[in-house]
Amino acid sequence: MLQTFYKYQGTGNDFVMIDNRMELFDKNDTNRIAFLCDRRFGIGADGLILLENHSDLDFKMVYYNSDGNESSMCGNGGRCLVAFAKQLGIITDKATFEAIDGFHQATIENGFVKLQMQDVKSIEKHSNHVFLNTGSPHHVQFEESIEDFDIKLKGAKIRYGTPYNEEGSNVNFVKKIEEGTFAVRTYERGVEDETLSCGTGVTAVALAMNYLGETNQDLVTLKTQGGELKVSFNKDGDTYKDVFLIGPATFVFKGEI
Repeated sequence: MLQTFYKYQGTGNDFVMIDNRMELFDKNDTNRIAFLCDRRFGIGADGLILLENHSDLDFKMVYYNSDGNESSMCGNGGRCLVAFAKQLGIITDKATFEAIDGFHQATIENGFVKLQMQDVKSIEKHSNHVFLNTGSPHHVQFEESIEDFDIKLKGAKIRYGTPYNEEGSNVNFVKKIEEGTFAVRTYERGVEDETLSCGTGVTAVALAMNYLGETNQDLVTLKTQGGELKVSFNKDGDTYKDVFLIGPATFVFKGEI
């Protein structure tokens, strides 16, 4: 079966996009999804995203990791999906859509997407790391030697270790550059490797750094391997509200496979 697809990337976090409003894509074919994401035998991507109809909102987002399994929220993927929806003519400059973690609002202007993330009501502080869920679970810890750090080896050890075990957690290594600016490298579960950028990951890092007192700013700059993202938020007691992930979402190419 011939499949039309679109390729998008947000700060190097890349996705295969499929317009599934006609519901022709087999969502149970895990091997097919993994094949499409394969960088040697398929198209190549960190994940695959289906854009589907929604009865009340602009569209619905269904996200799969590159291993072929449906996964938790993907921030950069959500931003890219907004750009894709604009390319399809579904929206103009604003969107409201549903993802696996609930409803999201977004705006798009000059290729930059500002995506509202879920409120975060709980952050766990441990002896050497912080854990929180920003639509996906994230372990956040400092690492001074971030430039030459073996992310895949160290990330996998934490991802599969106690207390995360088989369910796993994404793992973020952070280095403070200056007030309000941090370098981030992320190991993503489901990809089982480092990705050039992770939207829910940099969101987690921004909130964690504010929570730990490493920055007093409510607009934080995150420098990833794939580019720069920003996260804004309002702190209300122990809850982080009005959390927005901001950055570019770029169309790469369209094809058939």
